[in-house]
Amino acid sequence: MVCLGNICRSPMAQGIMEKLVKDRGLDWVIDSAGTNGMHNGESPDKRAIEEARNRGIDISQQRSRKIRKSDLEYFDIILSMDNRVLKECFKVFGDRSDKNIKCIMSFVNFNEEVEDPYYDGSFKKAFDKIEAGCQAMISQFS
Repeated sequence: MVCLGNICRSPMAQGIMEKLVKDRGLDWVIDSAGTNGMHNGESPDKRAIEEARNRGIDISQQRSRKIRKSDLEYFDIILSMDNRVLKECFKVFGDRSDKNIKCIMSFVNFNEEVEDPYYDGSFKKAFDKIEAGCQAMISQFS
């Protein structure tokens, strides 16, 4: 799960996906990262923590990190939260058509993205979109 700073969308996505795979008894490793590294080592945004907590998910122990080229070798799929982040992922990883690098909303609606809630506080809307993308992705791959 990748977003810009790894403090809002991707930590929520990690928490959502971890809950969904656990509920289904799947043995998947889920992680999150950001493309810019500005918040390395920081906790998720308090508003993201609150929104996740309101939905029964605790993301408070997560810590931000920057995406690494080695992530592509470890993870089977890299999911970005929007097209800008997707482009940054391709810069980091190169054009690797043998790997699944895509926008999370592509599992639901190819024309949508998960907008960054950092500036406008739309954490509920972001959470809902991420959850829909995660559920659709699990349905496709499990």
